[in-house]
Amino acid sequence: MPAALTGYLSLKGAHPDLPGFACPLRSLTGVPCPTCFLTRATAASLHGRWSEALDQHALGPLAAAALLVWSVQAIRQRRLVPRGLLRAWHGAVALAVLLGYWGVRLLLQFGLGLPAFPSG
Repeated sequence: MPAALTGYLSLKGAHPDLPGFACPLRSLTGVPCPTCFLTRATAASLHGRWSEALDQHALGPLAAAALLVWSVQAIRQRRLVPRGLLRAWHGAVALAVLLGYWGVRLLLQFGLGLPAFPSG
């Protein structure tokens, strides 16, 4: 499954018109969620388009690297959640970083009027 997800995102990076899911929060309110543009950033990262990835979402390259590691380990161990890959605190740190980054982007975009989210 992780390799399929990584493969799909790689294909999406080469063919952006492939179907995907729209963000429900952004569709309803116009306010991007913490992961808005992360799919595009991850797909761009998988193709080595670092500038484009960072313009979309700063955590895209990290997400791409994490997906690649997860895919390799899942295949090696033949387990969806490989042993020894994640600790409980990893999720807490990732969530804190994601929410902190989102908060800064919201402040810049809606508080200061500076473009912090890509259009589209």
